[in-house]
Amino acid sequence: MKQMIGTISSVAALFAPVQPLVCCALAFVCVDFATGVAASYKRAGRMKRPWAFESDKAWRTVYKLVFVTVGIAMTWLIDTCILPFAGLRLANLFTGFVCGVELWSYLENAAEISEHPLFRKLKKYMKQEIDRKLEKDSL
Repeated sequence: MKQMIGTISSVAALFAPVQPLVCCALAFVCVDFATGVAASYKRAGRMKRPWAFESDKAWRTVYKLVFVTVGIAMTWLIDTCILPFAGLRLANLFTGFVCGVELWSYLENAAEISEHPLFRKLKKYMKQEIDRKLEKDSL
């Protein structure tokens, strides 16, 4: 029992530096999940269909949380144990990508829930900026 507790403590200590990244990513995923549920409810109301919480969609979010956490841990291990001299900060890039995707989904949900032009304009602006940046980088 002592060896198991020691092993768990060692692994937790190894990954302690990535705790802020994991917390940020998990917060973005959870906010997107909550707004996704609200958008689903709103969509069902508009279509005059009954709404029900679907556990399979909730489980997909649980899987996403696990995969994101493992992805952050793996990229951090590359940064610190495999290529520490490169200064790549892959864990930060991975977390930033995850948070960006979740932010995009949040904006879509917010636009659907509120039907407010601000969110539709933000979504359109972000798409234009991403397209412009990708076009510029491909040149």
